Amino acid sequence: MKSIFEQIKQWFIDNQTDIILVIGVALISLLSFAMGYIVAKQQEKEPIKIEKRDTNIRMHTNDTNISIISINSYISIDL
Repeated sequence: MKSIFEQIKQWFIDNQTDIILVIGVALISLLSFAMGYIVAKQQEKEPIKIEKRDTNIRMHTNDTNISIISINSYISIDL
């Protein structure tokens, strides 16, 4: 009767190509996950913001009724 170690050794020899394939797929999967994690960390940085606040724009009319329109605009660009 074969010992348990001989049976395990024979099983590894019989399934050697499948074992190598599974190990290769696992390593490629782990490498892909690590690379995706690194890229995501780099994109997580705070975006550059360009902000400009315009001054008030006032419009006067020459009619008997004087209208003043005051506009505050705020421009924000995210890069």
